[in-house]
Amino acid sequence: MKAFTTIFFLHFLSTLLALGDWPQWRGPTGQGHAKGSLPTRWSEHENVVWKTPIPGRGWSSPVIGGKHVWMTTAFETPADPKDAEERLKANTGGQELTLLAKVALHAICVDLDSGKVLHDLPLLEKERPQWVHKTNSYASPTPVLEEGKLYAHFGSYGTACVDTQTGEVLWRNEDLEVMHENGPGSCPVLWENHLIFHMDGSDSQYIAALDKRTGKLAWKTDRSGEMHENPQLKKAYGTPLMATFGGEPHLLSNAANWLYSYDPKTGNERWRLSYDRLGFSNVPRPVVGNGLIYLATGFMKSEIHAIKPDGPNGPETVWQYKRNVPTAPSPILVDERLYFVSDQGGVITCLNALTGELIWKERAGGAAYWASPLYGDGKLYFSAEEGLTHVLKPGDTYTSLAQNQLDGRIMGSAAVADDSLFIRTEKALYRISESR
Repeated sequence: MKAFTTIFFLHFLSTLLALGDWPQWRGPTGQGHAKGSLPTRWSEHENVVWKTPIPGRGWSSPVIGGKHVWMTTAFETPADPKDAEERLKANTGGQELTLLAKVALHAICVDLDSGKVLHDLPLLEKERPQWVHKTNSYASPTPVLEEGKLYAHFGSYGTACVDTQTGEVLWRNEDLEVMHENGPGSCPVLWENHLIFHMDGSDSQYIAALDKRTGKLAWKTDRSGEMHENPQLKKAYGTPLMATFGGEPHLLSNAANWLYSYDPKTGNERWRLSYDRLGFSNVPRPVVGNGLIYLATGFMKSEIHAIKPDGPNGPETVWQYKRNVPTAPSPILVDERLYFVSDQGGVITCLNALTGELIWKERAGGAAYWASPLYGDGKLYFSAEEGLTHVLKPGDTYTSLAQNQLDGRIMGSAAVADDSLFIRTEKALYRISESR
């Protein structure tokens, strides 16, 4: 069975790699690992191959296939102040919010070699959309790329498929809605002919799959686990991760209060496991390795849970860690060490991934972190909102290799292709390389 599982995983990985150099959020495996040589040092004036202004506003990360770099963005028309005031009376979360009269959602394609904008494609438009939190955007979910197709998802505002050669929109689906409260955040994943994504709002919570060929609903599964009665504690913004256990594909899906596993072909629930404590507004994506699932549980008191998916009595939590655990950036696993950065203050932590034992923690600096970390070329990359990226050497001591500053805020995670980092700030996309 172990050999079969290994073969199955390698087949799955080769399929993902065929989709593109960096086809989804956090790369080919969805866990933030990259191949090739990567830069250690850069600034606005050092090792920047090109810098391209990106119109609109969006926190989605770049995805890359061949010579094309894709991302999404939103063009915003502000709401009339009186209309905005009336509509915001429905907000029960007490958050700082942005409210629009209209939002136009686009896909942007940039040439990998030159940085030239090749396409600016209108995909969807929404009158009087829901509000978003001021730290979020209407174009935060990262699209998914495969050969010839881009799938762009915007939560309740819809999903669209683009022919990447012609720029033609092949289909749209605007049938699925929830009240996000803080705006969309969950990224889609591809599995065979299914495009799968979370829809966890304050009003309803489910996971859905569209037929990637037509955009029509393939399956939809409501969340089955018990949640808090307060609607604000039911929402989540997590992204599913495909994994293989016992030779079977599992769609790992983190929602409020529960980690679920689904059959990606049918949407049938395989199992669910409670976080033990309240966890909601989940953003970090799970990571998998060493026979375990590693999960940050979300808001209230975020914890790292290491979960054995095939325990004698079903899935079970084998250890927990409770200090400086992020509610936004995902953890990253390198061999038997798990690394993560706190949302505020830039405390980077290294744990023994088998036992949960603290190896080290260090306040690296940076006021706020939203981007998930990256590992490649023997280096770890942690990017702070204010444009600062720490480059570390992984290991049992904190070893800083560089601190690199760019202009503008970094809200999305980096992408990798052609021995280069691609970092999106609030205003521009950078290609960074030491080999060019």
